[in-house]
Amino acid sequence: MSPTPSASGALCIIVATDSQNGIGINNTLPWHLPEDLAHFKRTTSGHPIIMGRKTFDSIGRPLPNRRNIVITRNRDWSHAGVETVSSLQEAATLVAGADAFIIGGAQVYAESLPLATRLIVTEIDKAFDCDAFFPAIDRQQWRETARETHRTETQGLDYAFVTYERR
Repeated sequence: MSPTPSASGALCIIVATDSQNGIGINNTLPWHLPEDLAHFKRTTSGHPIIMGRKTFDSIGRPLPNRRNIVITRNRDWSHAGVETVSSLQEAATLVAGADAFIIGGAQVYAESLPLATRLIVTEIDKAFDCDAFFPAIDRQQWRETARETHRTETQGLDYAFVTYERR
């Protein structure tokens, strides 16, 4: 069962982090974890996704079966299959009443953390060389409600799919 933000519509953050809260380097993922990509696809399919332009550029195309919303300050930027907005607030207004997922990058995560009601975090138990980071999760504001631990035998990586709910 894939967790969703809520029945009434909410902003949910979905992110994969290393043991130091790293999320990327040079606008790419520093790890190759197919199980996490499959989890991301299962969880976000059928829901709007909100991302920054650099995150979109790193993906390179709109993700299928999702409403793709890109936040950019460049009013001239556009891409087929993508809605553009100039702020997180504008994106939140577009998806009001729907379950929507924030998918990155670091600046968008930091801005959306106060608005989110749920975090779905793939916690990878290894440090990677990263230049982008997810904010520390304040345990006074968030409580862990679910954890599925896994190990990928091909790479020997331990990881967990963890859900946090706002207190």
